[in-house]
Amino acid sequence: MTEDFAGKIALVTGGGSGIGAATCRAFAAAGAQVAILDRNASAAEAVAAEITGRNGHAAAYALDVVDRDAFARLTEGVTEAWGGIDILVNGAGTTVRRMIGEMGAEDWDRVIAVNLTGAFLCTREAFRVMRQQQPRGGRIINNGSISAHAPRPRSIAYTATKHAITGLTKSTALDGRAFDIACGQIDIGNAATALGSGAASGAAQADGTVRPEPLMHVAEVGRAVRYMANLPLDANVATMTLMATKMPFIGRG
Repeated sequence: MTEDFAGKIALVTGGGSGIGAATCRAFAAAGAQVAILDRNASAAEAVAAEITGRNGHAAAYALDVVDRDAFARLTEGVTEAWGGIDILVNGAGTTVRRMIGEMGAEDWDRVIAVNLTGAFLCTREAFRVMRQQQPRGGRIINNGSISAHAPRPRSIAYTATKHAITGLTKSTALDGRAFDIACGQIDIGNAATALGSGAASGAAQADGTVRPEPLMHVAEVGRAVRYMANLPLDANVATMTLMATKMPFIGRG
């Protein structure tokens, strides 16, 4: 399938680093105009500069997804400047590593606010734009994580949000049918990013041990998200699991 995103507008939250940045690079390499959204403005600007330095089309925007009005303001500016939104990737996320008995309410609230409420707020505004624009429709892709299926130890808040993202994805996909809005979820395991690379030296296992785990290149995640977004709107990848082949997820380790 030809991957030609010329004329397409893609918004990526958490686009300043890791999986988000890889996704921005993948879209730009196929010709999309990419809005790189990140609470770390300098990180977003660095990714935008890298892309434009390769003759791609990208712009950086400071965005904290816990700001309940920020994404609405941003989408208004993007649609005025670029004409609409074809793709939203909800990639922003955070975690706090605590056992349930040690998890403070403030830490819990922060993870819920970023991973779940932030994804909802961005989805809501993108949905409104996609429903009203001409031609109507668009695609929303949520970063679920393998934790949407199976938790790691000490991940109560993160795992709860990723299970909830599955519900958000399915409900968005259902509500979007009438408006040609497709929504899917990618569940990622052990990509080599600044946050994920620690698994190579040792990751906590369910049996209480700590063991090294294999990683995959983060660029593979960007290409997978781009594949999902490249489908016509009458086809949808509802869920995709992309993982390092030899990581201990399938089977008993």
